[in-house]
Amino acid sequence: MKKLSLALIAVLALTRPVLAESEAFFTLKSTEFVVTLAFIVFIGALLYFNVPGLLLGLLDKRAAGIKADLAEARALRDEAQKLLASYDRKQRDVQEQSARIVAQAEEEAKAAGAKARQDLAASIARRVKAAEDQIASAEAAAVREVRDRAVSVAVAAAGDLIARGMTAEDGNALIEASIAEVEARMH
Repeated sequence: MKKLSLALIAVLALTRPVLAESEAFFTLKSTEFVVTLAFIVFIGALLYFNVPGLLLGLLDKRAAGIKADLAEARALRDEAQKLLASYDRKQRDVQEQSARIVAQAEEEAKAAGAKARQDLAASIARRVKAAEDQIASAEAAAVREVRDRAVSVAVAAAGDLIARGMTAEDGNALIEASIAEVEARMH
């Protein structure tokens, strides 16, 4: 009601210059009076139905909604920053792990290369040794064969010489001496 009184006083203050006219202001024939009266009724209806309160409530509700949206946006931003930090940490961890894996693979490759060189050197040494053994064995066989051949040629030549220069008596004496020597060695 206090608001209605204030509104009426404001309207009357605005209409004071109109009162100075010659025609009566407070009649329904006066357009200014009807417009003023309609304006007062309109303002009164707005106040009666609490339209300013409803408008302020709607504005407050909208402001609360905006505040809630802002709070939600802040929460989403904070969550996104946490996720980004988490993914950054994971990316750093993965990069460090991949660097460790690459370093380990390089070390293993170097070790495998060194082992392969050692194995190759050992294999070459074994093959050289086997070839040398085969050569030595072939030399020994060749020497043995030459000796055997020389012995058989010498025996044949000695046999021929002995056969030509030996008589039957000398042969029998030689045979008996050989038998005696064999008996002596066997016992």
